[in-house]
This record gives sequence, C-alpha cells and structure tokens, in this order.
Amino acid sequence: MKWFSYIVGLLLLVIDQLVKSAVSNQIALGTVKSFIPGVLSLTNLRNDGAAWSILSGNQIFFYLITVVALVVLIYLLVTQRQHLLYQWGLTLMITGTLGNFIDRIRLKYVVDMFQIDFFNFPIFNIADMCLTFGVIILFIAIIRDERIEG
Repeated sequence: MKWFSYIVGLLLLVIDQLVKSAVSNQIALGTVKSFIPGVLSLTNLRNDGAAWSILSGNQIFFYLITVVALVVLIYLLVTQRQHLLYQWGLTLMITGTLGNFIDRIRLKYVVDMFQIDFFNFPIFNIADMCLTFGVIILFIAIIRDERIEG
C-alpha cells in the first residue's frame, strides 16, 4: 500500500507539470478564461514569490527553504510512523513541494492558473493543492493520534 501513495504522488507531479505547460502555451500571460462561470477561472500567472506573491523575487531563499523542506519531509516519510494518513500526508506534501520547485529551477517562477471567482483567494496550481491536502491529512493524523494516546 505504501507504493500506491508514491505512484499517485508521481502521477500528480506529472499532471501538475502538464497542466502548467498547457496553460503557459494556451493562455496568454495575465488572461483570465471562465471555466465554471462565477466559481472558477483559468489564468496564466507567473509567481516568483509565495502565496499572494509574498517575498517576491527571493528565489535563493525559496531554493534553500525547499531543499530543507524536502530533506525533512523525505526523512519523516522514511523513518517515522508509517500509518496510512501520515504516509499520504507526507507524500502529497513532497509532491507539491517538488512540483513548485521544478518550476522555480526551470523557469525562475511558479506557474499558477486556478482562480476562485467568488472570493479573493490566491491563484493556485495542482502542486499547491497537493501541499494543502497533504497538510490537512497530516494534521488529521496528528490530532487522531493525540486523541488515541491522550
């Protein structure tokens, strides 16, 4: 079962890169195209910072943080609890981290494309979704274990 999460992570990484490439090639930079009217649009945005372009232009900082994060996440995946929720959470976090790191190395920015239309939220990509769901799953696993042990 452990390998299944790794295969899914690899597939999500490939899908992330393919979607970023398609958006970069098919949608002009800064253009917004309605996907689900009033809910979700597609755009082509270059983000050289974090969410809401925080720390924009600090690529060296992002390289260092990403390498440290990957080392820690991989170490935890290999050495720590192998409960299914931990495994999935860490695998998704590694996938998302790698997806955006590939962009930063290759392009010097991250390609974002999903825009929520009904409230102000940062434009995001599949790697960001992997990171978010990975953190949520890991949080649930930690809370679950605390309740069982406590």
